[in-house]
Amino acid sequence: MSLQAWIATRKGLFELRHEGARGWQVAGTSFLGDPVSMVLPRGAGAHAGAHAGRMLAGLNLGHFGVKVQASDDGGKTWHELPAPAYPPQPEGAPGPAWKLVQIWSMERDGQRLWCGTNPGGLFRSDDGGASWALQHGLWDRPERLEWFGGGYDTPGIHSICPHPLVPDELLLGISCGGVWHSQDAAEHWELLGEGLAADYMPPELQGALNTQDPHRIVRCAAQPEVLWCQHHCGIWRSTDNGRLWQRLQGPVSSFGFAVAAHPTDAGTAWFVPAIKDQCRVPVDGALCVQRTRDGGQSFEVLRAGLPQAGCYDLVYRHGLAVDASGQHLLMGSTTGGLWASDDGGDHWQDLTLRLPPIYAVRFEGC
Repeated sequence: MSLQAWIATRKGLFELRHEGARGWQVAGTSFLGDPVSMVLPRGAGAHAGAHAGRMLAGLNLGHFGVKVQASDDGGKTWHELPAPAYPPQPEGAPGPAWKLVQIWSMERDGQRLWCGTNPGGLFRSDDGGASWALQHGLWDRPERLEWFGGGYDTPGIHSICPHPLVPDELLLGISCGGVWHSQDAAEHWELLGEGLAADYMPPELQGALNTQDPHRIVRCAAQPEVLWCQHHCGIWRSTDNGRLWQRLQGPVSSFGFAVAAHPTDAGTAWFVPAIKDQCRVPVDGALCVQRTRDGGQSFEVLRAGLPQAGCYDLVYRHGLAVDASGQHLLMGSTTGGLWASDDGGDHWQDLTLRLPPIYAVRFEGC
């Protein structure tokens, strides 16, 4: 069985293929030297849609701005599409500048494409990325003015979770702006997240929904009411589509950025722990993955094949991915380390590719 994955890095987009005994190999590169902040593979998401064969990549070119590139032949050739654009900012409007800083997330939902950005705008495309519309139902909410940056100077939308069984339903994770839910394709929104706790806020504000910092939110595809959250202040799980959250305890650390949800087993998820806040490196210089297979009641610490001394690799929000079978995982770090597992995380292989800093890892079709 052949597997394909895409690695978005600070110096380009890398295509990986898994060919049996040869394992993972670099099969191609695109945009070499350019920062690629996010990639949307072909057919990713719950519904294929009319543009299922189109790939998208978000590039952050500094002085040249944010660009969107599309491929209709599996990454062999690319052409530029318009990037999401904010409308003119009214004079004296509060909050951050209405200017695209970065594409932080992209997801496919039937005929729609969704794009989450810094500074916190959600954009929709119904034509395969040929045009984008800012979703004013969220952007115009008064709560947005309370959002603040989590890892960047501006707030951003990093997690977009369409509901695979309910058309028009969408859940977002925003740093720092909490968990937002829409049932009508982003027209109206409800702020969720009861049970989450922001320990960095004063005691009386730690439960405030609008200042939560969910580092990453992922959904179980087969049981979509189950969501997992790696939060700045811990690990949480929801079994009611994000309305209520239960706090879990990781044995090594409950701090981290990445989480992956098993596509068919709602009790299984993977997390990558780290030392919290200013330090942000693996605990004791030993990289590991925490896996639960019972809904967070207990965790296994997976270390086989991962460096256990002198390791300072950090795995960011989109640096951990699982394929549609739930057996193959890829994990990439901000120092370019890349590891693969073919047995659900029990054992890992260092791919020793010496890649640039990794921003996102995605399997084809996921």
